[in-house]
Amino acid sequence: MPHKPFSQACDNNKAPILDVLSTIFCQPTTVWEIGSGTGQHACYFARHLPHLTWQATDRADNIPGICLWQQEAQLANLKPPITLDVTDAVWPCESCDALFTANTLHIMSSSEVRILFDRLAVYLKPKALVCIYGPFNYNGTYTSDSNARFDRWLKNQNPSSGIKNAEDILFLATARGLSLLHDIAMPANNRLLVLQNSEELR
Repeated sequence: MPHKPFSQACDNNKAPILDVLSTIFCQPTTVWEIGSGTGQHACYFARHLPHLTWQATDRADNIPGICLWQQEAQLANLKPPITLDVTDAVWPCESCDALFTANTLHIMSSSEVRILFDRLAVYLKPKALVCIYGPFNYNGTYTSDSNARFDRWLKNQNPSSGIKNAEDILFLATARGLSLLHDIAMPANNRLLVLQNSEELR
C-alpha cells in the first residue's frame, strides 16, 4: 500500500493561509488549486471552508498522492484531482471561478510563470479572485537571509527556477487585467498576494 506524501511546509503554513483565505473566499465558489502537491492543503482548506468547492490540480506524477489524502478526508466539497500543467495549451475547464496556488512560482521558470498568467487571462471569470502564496523579492532584493539561501538551493536544483520579484509578477498580472487587492505578510518570510480579475470579459 503506497504511503501518503507529506510536506512539512504545508503542515506549517496551512493555518496562517486559512486565516487569510477565510476572509477572501467568503462566498460559495469553486476554487481551482494550481500545483496541489501532496494534496494536504486541498483537504485542509476544504474541511475548514465548507462553503467552497475545492478543485485540486497538478502534474500527473502527483495525482496518486493527492488521491490518497482525499480518500482519507472523504469530503463532499473536494472534487477528484485533475491533471494539469500550467503550460498546457488547453486547460481541462471552461473557466475558473477562483484560483489558489502555494509555493509554485519559485519552482517555475520565468517563462512558465508568464504562461500561467496568459492562461489566467483566458480562463478566469470576470471578478475572479486569485491568491498566490510564497516567497517574493522586492526591488530585486531578498526579504531575508533564509530566502537568499533558499533561492541558491532552488537554482542548484534547477537553474531556471528561483524566487520571483513581486514587481514582475504584478506587471504580468496587471497587463492581463488583474489588479492587486492585498499583499499580506505571512510567517517564514512569505507573502500572500490577492488579485482580482477585471469585471469585463476580454
